[in-house]
Amino acid sequence: MDRELPAGSDTSDVATAPTQQELEQIRGERDALYDRLARLQAEFDNFRKRSSREQSDFREYAVADALKSLLPIADSLERALQAPGEQTELRSGVELIYRQLQDTFAKLGVTVLRPEGQPFDPRQHEAVEMAPTPEGEDNRVLQVLQPGYRLKDRLLRPAMVRVARRI
Repeated sequence: MDRELPAGSDTSDVATAPTQQELEQIRGERDALYDRLARLQAEFDNFRKRSSREQSDFREYAVADALKSLLPIADSLERALQAPGEQTELRSGVELIYRQLQDTFAKLGVTVLRPEGQPFDPRQHEAVEMAPTPEGEDNRVLQVLQPGYRLKDRLLRPAMVRVARRI
């Protein structure tokens, strides 16, 4: 026997159970959305890491440019300290300023390249002169004319050197 619905009731109020096919479709959509969410989260995490790394690199390069402009000052102070003369207050002041500058370089991760006696490396040294020598090894740095500087793993300025050439 057919059941009659009361007047004014709507058939859409009656819940119908989804078929197996509809359940599989809904599960597939759910899985696809979950997979998409996981990929978007991974992409966002990668973007955040890349952005942080780029900001760090930018800061490091900005520091490198500022340090490059200070290198001639360090060279001038070093030359002033190498000048012959007696110990005066002025010389003591220059020594103090030079030590402060070197301490600041060290705090920022700057290392001085003084490769005297080491093999010549064109990636770190700039050969200004090849000096003939009867003794010693060929292609060794005889003298550092101007020190080089490195900021962490980045070369700021190569060391200007005189290189031995065996005769």
